Amino acid sequence: MKNTHLLGPGTVVSSFGPSPTVVEDAGILWEGERILEVGAFEELSIRHSGAQLLNAHGGMILPGLVNLHHHFYSALARGLDPGVRMADFSAILKGLWWRLDRALDEEAVRLSAALSLAECIRTGCTTVFDHHASPSFIRGSLDLIAEEVSKAGLSAVLCYEISDRNSHQEALSGLEENLEFAASCENHLRLRGLLGLHASFTLSKETLRVLVEKRPPDLGIHVHLCEDAADRRESLRQYGEAPLERFDALGLLDRNALLIHGVDLEEGEYERIGESGATLVHNPESNANNAVGSLDLGIANRAGCRLGLGTDGMSSAMLRALRAAFLNRRASTADPSLGFEVIPKLPANNAERAAAAFGLEQLGRLEKGAPADFIVVDAPPPTPLDGANFFGHLIYGLSEAGCRHTIARGRILLRDFRHTELDVEKLAAEARELSPALWERFGALSVGDD
Repeated sequence: MKNTHLLGPGTVVSSFGPSPTVVEDAGILWEGERILEVGAFEELSIRHSGAQLLNAHGGMILPGLVNLHHHFYSALARGLDPGVRMADFSAILKGLWWRLDRALDEEAVRLSAALSLAECIRTGCTTVFDHHASPSFIRGSLDLIAEEVSKAGLSAVLCYEISDRNSHQEALSGLEENLEFAASCENHLRLRGLLGLHASFTLSKETLRVLVEKRPPDLGIHVHLCEDAADRRESLRQYGEAPLERFDALGLLDRNALLIHGVDLEEGEYERIGESGATLVHNPESNANNAVGSLDLGIANRAGCRLGLGTDGMSSAMLRALRAAFLNRRASTADPSLGFEVIPKLPANNAERAAAAFGLEQLGRLEKGAPADFIVVDAPPPTPLDGANFFGHLIYGLSEAGCRHTIARGRILLRDFRHTELDVEKLAAEARELSPALWERFGALSVGDD
């Protein structure tokens, strides 16, 4: 039974859904990419004495986390001084991100992806939706990132950020990169593609016309939507339509769409998103960092929106992002009774969205036959734990605990806090060697340069 593994003993939580099953002193038996059994650890260890043991040390055994919005390419921005005053969101885009993404070359894209994936593993994220931009290296960029995803052992849904902000030809190149990549991985076990769009205010009518003409029917969009008032203001000024109105009129608003941020949405727009079945993705840490405000989760929830959670490149730590969403909900409403009515839905919805992307109904659940994606958080429960109070344990305890083990599709990628597949020290050394040249290219690009 050398290919059969047994994880435990620990407290197994079956899912992030409402009232999950919680089993103490439990274990998970798996072989290859699938879970064989979940049950009492002692019984499993007796019946499967030949299985390879992975000790959970009494920790919390949870489904692998899903991140619905990341930017791998932000990894090499840590410590970078833009050298200009960034007084508002538009200045942040022009002074930092649109200069950084133009400065990226092939090696910088590779290292950014590898570093971000390593952080995903360290923090228990086994499936990630990434939104990429590298205008100086468009064609082949998604294949390169996919290679790093495969090396890391994770699952990913990738896209390239289409935008007319530099040129229309560049936007068309981004569109072709998305279409070719999505077609190439339709049947891949751990890779999928979406149509990446920057935001309405940087997308011309002609680009969207061509996109609609070429888009396969079930290929969803992954787009920044109303992250700041500038998106609505500039879309109305340039095109005479609000961002959501533009996408809806073109038939892009559907159950496969990922709509990121939604900070500046109006009440009727929440209702339309709810009707469409699209997923509205909250990014609380990034929104706070950019001082753009916060998605109104209360209105969105009442309007029937399917809500998800992302990190927007701030980090890869989904449990920390979940805690930030919870605290932001209370702080932004000045109501300490809120949070439990909506925030627990976010990780469950993330898992459902990932399950739909890969056609794996059981993804995100710890049960027989499910994909072997699970983690051990090093936080043995100090007080009684059951399905009803699990989220309290998650927010007030697990969100700040370390991830001991990360298993993705049956591969042990993190064992006792140490990477098994990636050499993170080597990656960091390579990045330190590469970063000065990247930052020099960044510095040579003036704000608003085209």
